Amino acid sequence: MLILFLAACFSFQMYAESLADENKTITPQEFATTLSEVPNKVGNFLTNEVEKTKAYQTKVWSETMKTWPWNKIFKKDEE
Repeated sequence: MLILFLAACFSFQMYAESLADENKTITPQEFATTLSEVPNKVGNFLTNEVEKTKAYQTKVWSETMKTWPWNKIFKKDEE
């Protein structure tokens, strides 16, 4: 059992090292493009998060207003 475990660890290590040997170079143009896209991506992320949060809060608030103590406290004058 121990020999099987050691063989598996050794093969995993060899596989990981083969993946690590890939050398990808980044050109200055790619770096500049990636760097210039960061503010746009952050802005889009924040806008999407704000919209999702507003939608969630609206849904939860409307559900909460229908539950017991709130529907008695804040009931509308329909009578």
